[in-house]
Amino acid sequence: MSAALEPTSDAEPDIHTTAGKLADLQARTAELADSEAAIARQHDKGRQTARERVEQLLDPGSFVELDALVRHRSTNFGMEAKRPFGDGVVTGTGTIDGRPVAVFSQDATVFGGSLGEVYGEKIIKAMDLAAKIGCPMIGINDGGGARIQEGVVALGLYGEIFMRNVRSSGVIPQISLIMGACAGGAVYSPAITDFTVMVDHTSHMFITGPDVIRTVTGEEVDFEDLGGGRAHNTKSGVAHYLAEDEADAFSYVKELLSFLPSNNLSEPPSFPAPEPTAGAIEDGLTETDRELDSIIPDSANMPYDIHEVITRVLDEGEFLEVHALFAPNIVVGFGRVEGQSVGVVANQPTQFAGCLDIDASEKAARFVRTCDAFNIPVLTFVDVPGFLPGTEQEWNGIIRRGAKLIYAYAEATVPKVTVITRKAYGGAYDVMGSKHLGADFNVAWPSAQIAVTGAAGAVNILYRKEMAGLEGDELAAKRAELQQQYEDTLANPYIAADRGYIDGVIPPSHTRGYVGRALRLLATKREVGPARKHGNIPL
Repeated sequence: MSAALEPTSDAEPDIHTTAGKLADLQARTAELADSEAAIARQHDKGRQTARERVEQLLDPGSFVELDALVRHRSTNFGMEAKRPFGDGVVTGTGTIDGRPVAVFSQDATVFGGSLGEVYGEKIIKAMDLAAKIGCPMIGINDGGGARIQEGVVALGLYGEIFMRNVRSSGVIPQISLIMGACAGGAVYSPAITDFTVMVDHTSHMFITGPDVIRTVTGEEVDFEDLGGGRAHNTKSGVAHYLAEDEADAFSYVKELLSFLPSNNLSEPPSFPAPEPTAGAIEDGLTETDRELDSIIPDSANMPYDIHEVITRVLDEGEFLEVHALFAPNIVVGFGRVEGQSVGVVANQPTQFAGCLDIDASEKAARFVRTCDAFNIPVLTFVDVPGFLPGTEQEWNGIIRRGAKLIYAYAEATVPKVTVITRKAYGGAYDVMGSKHLGADFNVAWPSAQIAVTGAAGAVNILYRKEMAGLEGDELAAKRAELQQQYEDTLANPYIAADRGYIDGVIPPSHTRGYVGRALRLLATKREVGPARKHGNIPL
């Protein structure tokens, strides 16, 4: 700064001169800086300030602030005596890996981060800009809900934010970071966004806090158990990633954005393929590919980790899992095939034998719809013995909620490639990206077992009379014989191949090459559904 712009004394600048006007601007801008006491309070809680977070998220020097000098207009309860610039939220634009994003960062050191009229106006202005230019919207939440002193006006601004969340849904990526408190009506904006990231031990989300719950229901629960990051990542499924600290949260968001397009009319970022793509599949096999040929155990009842399959098919073994701690019997996340983004959905044999249940169905359905909204192909790995049985599942709506996964796959128009690695039984075969739900390419490994039910259940039904008079070792031997006969006859991929329900049976080692070629071919896929306002997914 030149000497002409530096204040020479403590006297008020003469705003009737150009130098005085610049000095006045400098003085106002200086008030935007957090006080040392406010910074210390945040750091003592293991949290950064609103501005520190923006700086850590965005590319260095890229942040352009909006509405830094706005102030609230409320005169209730003596509010006119304290009118800080910015009104408790930092908003603006910047870049991540050189790509434009819009951001808001709530400041818990100003009125507890509570949302008032001007605060809300700043956020919706940033949201409107993001929608207009087609860039991701990232919200850093650390606030105390609606500002009580401003009454219904604060509630009205929440409604305006929710409306914009809905209108931008499926248009631009929306990501929420919870980095402190997020309570009451404030929780519904993150709930509508595409991804929610929480920080272990320092972030909380709930509609009603522990005190209210204690008063109304008598339940004793603390903040962490009620709405902490671990609770929402493992129990409710509200959050998609549990970060170790704020730096980890920002790192996850940056990696997540690397797989997503800036908006629904653009394509995800692409990179050069790490392996040659020309020539025959056999000619391009690597040792990692060949390891897939021995990854399925000989026993159909022995589990294996589906991550070992996923990472061998994706470029350089890189897989960004989403919702890793919720419904672990299904795995979803992002990776690349030949440098292009793909969304992966896969049953996990190590959890409930890979069965689908309510949580897994909803988790996968939401992920498939997210991929479809943002032009990301869906790659599905199937090893599913069926839907999880039990009264709890039935009474809690497995029929209605499991149907969401059917709806998501059938509705999706992006390229869909499905690989059946082992079991694909009953209705779960249909649900998991089958040809019947519109998948473009379906293949199976020789280890695939595609049938109405498993051998044990089938034999009990088909041969009930033959086994009725048998007991002990004789019964066990006969059952084993009949089960083997059933598996040899029906529990294989060749009946489905004969019908054209799968497009081929391939060696596991050929999977990466096959998937890459399929996705290359499908790059120009065009599919238009019937004219309608919208479907009626079974919510």
